Amino acid sequence: MNTHLSILSEVKQGNYKILARALTFVENNIAPADQILKNLNPRAKNIVIGITGPPGAGKSTLVNSITNHFTAANKRVAILAIDPTSPFNFGSLLGDRIRMAAQFNNPKVFIRSLATRGALGGISAKTIEMVDVLKASNFDIILVETVGVGQSEVEIAGLADKTIVVLVPESGDEVQHIKSGLMEIADCFVINKADRDGADTFANNLKKTVHQGLKSIPVLKTVADKNTGVTELCKWILKPVEMTNERKVHLFAEKAWRIIQNQKMMAVDKKRLQENIQAALVKDDFNVYRFAEEFVKL
Repeated sequence: MNTHLSILSEVKQGNYKILARALTFVENNIAPADQILKNLNPRAKNIVIGITGPPGAGKSTLVNSITNHFTAANKRVAILAIDPTSPFNFGSLLGDRIRMAAQFNNPKVFIRSLATRGALGGISAKTIEMVDVLKASNFDIILVETVGVGQSEVEIAGLADKTIVVLVPESGDEVQHIKSGLMEIADCFVINKADRDGADTFANNLKKTVHQGLKSIPVLKTVADKNTGVTELCKWILKPVEMTNERKVHLFAEKAWRIIQNQKMMAVDKKRLQENIQAALVKDDFNVYRFAEEFVKL
């Protein structure tokens, strides 16, 4: 069962156990990961939804509500929850997996956590590869929830068919969100926790602002923990994606660039780098530029 073709066959049929194994192979560069990726179907029709936004916006709760809606409609959902990388063991902190515990025993749901691996925008090359493996399976919808680091999360736009930016009434001046780059990546703004004071005012101001842009961006209100507004959001998710050839070329170029960048950096062992830095710092003549030049030659 370790040949790439047999693995892909089982993944396509919805064998979650084999899917989990395939994702582990890909995440850790274990053979036959390379052959699995090279033999993926490039025309997969699954919908990939990116969900991003600042910490505390209720992204995980919203993902849970969206998942409940689609599984009730007999659809299969995959969730890739991207967690911050621990600076101590370089692994995922698994916070989102804990918050989605209610979905663990649902046969229509598959959940996987992934560490950011130091990617500032919450998206690493491994995220791209693992989403592509998920697309090879029989899921109707793939939800990618990125770590809430705010302004640098624009990379999610190159991964998902649609990107949802989740905000809360306390998020502040909507102009600041536009400055952060969220206007460029958002296909839909969701004002979550909309039962709080100021939600209507914030939503109306945001609508006025987005309507000044080149594309029409819906602004929806939800109260995820009460399942309010989730049905309307899910209807928007299922609407067909319209993508120009120019945008498609741009997105695939960005995707290829990140994959190539990862392959170039694969030989750099961060743990070994940290150990070598520790040893080098005791020298009085330590210079980080000389160190870096020598390290890449090792």
